[in-house]
Amino acid sequence: MEQTPHQNVTFPSAGGTAHGYLALPEGGRGPGVIVVQEWWGLTDHIRDVADRLAAEGFVALAPDLYGGRVTHDPDEARSMMARLPEDEGARLLSGAVDHLLGHEAVTSATVGAIGFCMGGGFVLALAAHEGGRVSAAVPFYGVGQGVPESYETVQACVQGHYARQDRAYPVEKAQALEERIRRESSAPVVEFHYYDAPHAFHNDEKRQNYRPEHARTAWTRAVAFLKEHVR
Repeated sequence: MEQTPHQNVTFPSAGGTAHGYLALPEGGRGPGVIVVQEWWGLTDHIRDVADRLAAEGFVALAPDLYGGRVTHDPDEARSMMARLPEDEGARLLSGAVDHLLGHEAVTSATVGAIGFCMGGGFVLALAAHEGGRVSAAVPFYGVGQGVPESYETVQACVQGHYARQDRAYPVEKAQALEERIRRESSAPVVEFHYYDAPHAFHNDEKRQNYRPEHARTAWTRAVAFLKEHVR
């Protein structure tokens, strides 16, 4: 059966049914990548990230961690993020890994994961929980409850993108995070990039923070990294 290139999907997760957005490449098949949302929810921006990955040849799944809730108000977003327990988010994302690895369109034996803000933290949590099933983890300015307390179980290659002017996650914390991952994990590759930009510099919906040049550079690096390590 021919599949729709961009579609809303449901899949078993955390003992129930989860929802998400799936984008398929033009050829219909490719390596799998999980896209993890910011604290705003599964917004048009995150769907666009999935579409852009599909254009690069990936099967991209963006799980909905908030059950359909989306906001553009920072206070509401902070509250929504706080109501998502780390273990529940991890279980939902584990179900997304199951769904991708069992999907007929996915050609890889592992998945990659890319996430932004809250999603960046959960990308690292996913790598820690899923071991060898996640081969590449790409957090963008990861914050929130998903940031792991230990990296000993991380086997994925890790590429971090962090901002020197980030008030939500100061660059000193990002540098300490990089050193912890290098020291504690068995990641074959750990590379962090730092940008003279504020938090959320990749989000073109947030014009006050968006930095096009840095966003393009980070995106190019991330796509190349995923192509190299997701097999």
